[in-house]
Amino acid sequence: MADQRESLEVDVLIVGAGPGGLACAYHLSQLLKKSNRKAQIAIVEKAPVLGAHILSGAVIDPKGLFELIPELATNVGTRHASPLQTPVSGDEFWFMTDRKKWNLPIPPPLHNKGNYIISLSQLVQWLGPLVQKEGVDLFLGFPGQELLYDGDRVTGVRMGDKGIDKYGQPKPNFQPGIDLKTKVTILAEGVRGSLTKTLVDHLHLDEGKNPQTYSTGIKEIWKIRPEKFKKGLVIHTLGYPLSSHTFGGGFIYHYGENLVSIGFVTGLSYSCPHIDPHKVFQKYKKHPAITSMLEGGTMQNYGAKAIPEGGYFSMPRYWGDGFMIVGDNASFLNSQRLKGIHLAMKSGMLAAETTFEALQANDFSAKMLRRFEERVEQSWIKKELWRVRNFHQAFEHGLWYGLFDTALQMVTNGRGMVARRACKADHEQYRKLTKKPDELVPTAELAFQGDDKLTFTKTTDVFHSGTQHEENQPCHLVVADTNICHTRCREEYGNPCQHFCPANVYEMVEDPKLGLHLQINAANCVHCKTCDIKDPYGIITWVPPEGSGGPSYLEM
Repeated sequence: MADQRESLEVDVLIVGAGPGGLACAYHLSQLLKKSNRKAQIAIVEKAPVLGAHILSGAVIDPKGLFELIPELATNVGTRHASPLQTPVSGDEFWFMTDRKKWNLPIPPPLHNKGNYIISLSQLVQWLGPLVQKEGVDLFLGFPGQELLYDGDRVTGVRMGDKGIDKYGQPKPNFQPGIDLKTKVTILAEGVRGSLTKTLVDHLHLDEGKNPQTYSTGIKEIWKIRPEKFKKGLVIHTLGYPLSSHTFGGGFIYHYGENLVSIGFVTGLSYSCPHIDPHKVFQKYKKHPAITSMLEGGTMQNYGAKAIPEGGYFSMPRYWGDGFMIVGDNASFLNSQRLKGIHLAMKSGMLAAETTFEALQANDFSAKMLRRFEERVEQSWIKKELWRVRNFHQAFEHGLWYGLFDTALQMVTNGRGMVARRACKADHEQYRKLTKKPDELVPTAELAFQGDDKLTFTKTTDVFHSGTQHEENQPCHLVVADTNICHTRCREEYGNPCQHFCPANVYEMVEDPKLGLHLQINAANCVHCKTCDIKDPYGIITWVPPEGSGGPSYLEM
């Protein structure tokens, strides 16, 4: 197969056509144009169409977008047919118990005046053609398989092979992935990027850093009755249905025409192996305040994704010989404000400026590309992330302690009770079970049945995500040792993969020949990466599936 592999050389390679990657490409092309220089820029994206694999709440701070395309700031809604169609008209902040809700004063970080409710997928669909008009090559349906190295220098990306069956054998339509060689690789893969994960491990880019911590966000789009719709209203909630020991909260955004983006974010630092973020969200919708809003409406789309919430002290070194890392991939996200799009775009722009400087000097060494970090440290990114550097970690001690420390952080420029809070990786947070395996509920799905009006099973929600995968291909969810699943994991933790996965991918099933074993329903996978993060033994590795398989988040 290696003998058949072709290679292509470009000057700059960007992996991922999200807001960070597209902003990087657009800004770099503008810098090149202004200086009358030329360089070949290519973007590879695993989704078959722009925006199909991208998901967010999303309320956008337009700062990054306005810096990228300044004319938008004075011409919103007309220039370039801007996607900023629903300005925030008001904010509410609820504290919820099982039957009641209280409207509380809105915390300063959740004031959204001047922001917009958007579909992140549609933002990407809008920005992509602008990037292509600048002469950037955009390759859709091309997942990166592995990074190419010369020593410790990144020299490009090997694209995934196509036409491999589930046994790893080439099919008649087999096509080896090409090697894309480049002077600088910019990794904009989104949260828990598969290439970035291997790069961080290979070069120890997280040495001296806090482990990254995550949440899983579950989201549905509803079309509700006109009398319940309040265009531009942003609601954030705290409390029910989580206990005070588990980090998380809900969001409800009214946008478009009678559309509501509703979801729940569950912090993956929880210790109980039976917590199920999807089930938490379904229970959330059964609260009277939520039910009354959604009754008579129809659920239209579903999605899930992990969110990097470790903050400033969890950011890996995001530069080195021949590479830079931008966006969620490098934890450019403000978990206190629940916003990362503007930070992803700004990080992409700063990476573009560093790349431009490197192209001028024909120097792509770590010493040159370190200028990316220097630019970040001198920008408003550092100012914003520094103020929330201890936010998420404070809640590992519970809701009430977290709220107290957060209030203190606001008057100490982000310090709070401790100068730098330590934390554990999410998969290390579990407590072991005291019950015997035969006393455990076998799966979260058996414990919960949706009514298909207000609440839904994972399988039904996966259908609404538009997820499709080629069945006859290697499983893209690689479990290093499946024997652990029916022995140690069942005994110690009760197989939490059955609970934390929001798409019913993992099931423990009985078979007359195999006995109790792990069944992986890989075709259900919505690419949220939760399994890669929360498996208690760290033995699940998410890799891109063949071609363009995955969810279809075009309206999300």
